[in-house]
Amino acid sequence: MPAKRIADEVGRPAFAAAVAGTDDRETRATAVRWSLQRLAERSPGGSVEVRVPPFGAVQAVEGPRHTRGTPPNVVETDPITWLELASGAVSWTDALAAGRIQASGARADLSSLLPVVRAD
Repeated sequence: MPAKRIADEVGRPAFAAAVAGTDDRETRATAVRWSLQRLAERSPGGSVEVRVPPFGAVQAVEGPRHTRGTPPNVVETDPITWLELASGAVSWTDALAAGRIQASGARADLSSLLPVVRAD
């Protein structure tokens, strides 16, 4: 069963607080899940699995859908790095070069999809 959708009225303030540096775990978890949800909505598909443990993972990006075993295209990062990527505070290239992202597979470059949440 898919995870319950996080409403923008809940996700956006949590995202803003998390990006501002809150150390509240629940707020950070909501921000990560909401921004992952936005990524999946912006680029629907199942060819890349984006993991941000321990808070969430989504499948996104058009292409061959993965259904069993280890996905061929995986992006994994920590919550702080994900929030920085999702907000545009750090670039994909810089985070990758710094070893803050583990990305494997031909479709695992998310640079064209970032930032996920733009400042209003």
